[in-house]
Amino acid sequence: MNGTPMGEIPYFDGHCDTISCCAQMGRALRENEGHLDLVRLGRFQKAAQVFAVFANAEKFPEGALWEQFQRQRAVFQEELEKNADLAVQCRTGAEIAAANAAGKVAAVLSVEGGELLDGDPEKLETAAAWGVKLVNITWNHVNALSGTNVEEPERGLTDRGRAFVRQAHQLGIVMDVSHLSDPGFWDLAEMGLGPIVASHSNARALCGHPRNLTDDMFRAIRDSGGTAGLNMYEDFIGGSHSLDDAVRHVEHFMEMDGEKTLALGGDWDGCDLAMGWRGVQDLPALWDALAARGYGRRTLEDIFFNNLARVLG
Repeated sequence: MNGTPMGEIPYFDGHCDTISCCAQMGRALRENEGHLDLVRLGRFQKAAQVFAVFANAEKFPEGALWEQFQRQRAVFQEELEKNADLAVQCRTGAEIAAANAAGKVAAVLSVEGGELLDGDPEKLETAAAWGVKLVNITWNHVNALSGTNVEEPERGLTDRGRAFVRQAHQLGIVMDVSHLSDPGFWDLAEMGLGPIVASHSNARALCGHPRNLTDDMFRAIRDSGGTAGLNMYEDFIGGSHSLDDAVRHVEHFMEMDGEKTLALGGDWDGCDLAMGWRGVQDLPALWDALAARGYGRRTLEDIFFNNLARVLG
């Protein structure tokens, strides 16, 4: 039996490292051997992708991360200019809808780690002007804003971190809590400044990795009007890394009234994919598995597109 074609499935994913791969490995965004490219994204019924700028602070000297942000953002622009027939950068929901209506991929820019902006208010303003819609407060390494799930996990937001969050909110940038320490998460949640996004995090109740969300965290994201994106990384799915294991994460979140909260956050080009997947072209298997369990098309469209579109639009 054939599965649902990509052309019948909408797609909006909250996290990939593809632009970093283009900048650091010389990949092309139009077509490549990685987890996603514009040609493959264009096969969906409609498609939007959040492209993260990322650089590991351990690999660059102090002060060089801002340069990396600028360089990768330039690569992002160059690739979109070269492929204007396939994709366009989008900053608003109206722009996303217009791109999709024109048959193009909506490309949204994010920053994975506030250290790439040096935690600097002026650089945050520049990022907003350049169309950044989502910022992870931290990656794995501690920075001036907070501890992480890996380093200083007992430390929450600093005063500088709180100021950064408030300014981001004023600029219309959504805070991303994937990689953040647990205390940092709760510090942010208690500020009550709008939707919280965990762009690529699964359920800690099913896979005990600290990068995943506790049930209380998911409920807090739900109550904020935010989203949590299903991560396809085998270490965050756990179990046997099977499709059934991925579905269990979906169903666990759905049991907590997550119909308007759950989204996609594949971590494409940033991880070893579970399930033996090769990239986004394998995503219809998840759609079909959920449909087989009784999830209707409207619910699937919410998970695969609408929920994240609402938050980032």
